[in-house]
Amino acid sequence: MSSTAAPAGTATTWSIDPAHSHVEFAVRHLMISTVKGRFAVVRGTVQTDETDPVKGLAEIEIDADSIDTRESQRDAHLRSADFLDVETFPKITFKSTRISDASGDRFKLTGDLTIHGVTREVTLDVTSEGRGKDPWGGERAGFSATTKIKRSDYGLTWNQALETGGFVVGDDVKISLEVEMVKQ
Repeated sequence: MSSTAAPAGTATTWSIDPAHSHVEFAVRHLMISTVKGRFAVVRGTVQTDETDPVKGLAEIEIDADSIDTRESQRDAHLRSADFLDVETFPKITFKSTRISDASGDRFKLTGDLTIHGVTREVTLDVTSEGRGKDPWGGERAGFSATTKIKRSDYGLTWNQALETGGFVVGDDVKISLEVEMVKQ
């Protein structure tokens, strides 16, 4: 899924099915445990090329306000200017620039991730989970992807020092996606 679209006639466009797709994250808390959360609203399109798997395009958009860690006070803090500042930066986006290391059902998808108004290149480790017909005559494909980012790289620097050393919130954030797409 490079920045160059597939040639006419070989391109297939897929839409992300938001009801069957998940974007989740995990970050260390108090240096002793991990807090996990998700973004409930994800949408996007993917363009593939059946003749050349390293061509295509992926664009994903997440509503930052849809963050959910199952704790309303923490979610409100994560939406605030201390973290995501969702009033100023309502969307998190990913736009692919290239595919590499394609082997079997695995590949690396590199692109620009924008969080909190800051764009950085990231590489997702992607696995194709399969493809098939749904009961309504449509065609679907599933993918899993993971990456790790530093939240400080995106200007998300709020923290508090602990008396015992370390900080309340870790800098490393593990991100995982489970995406189901519908052929258009």
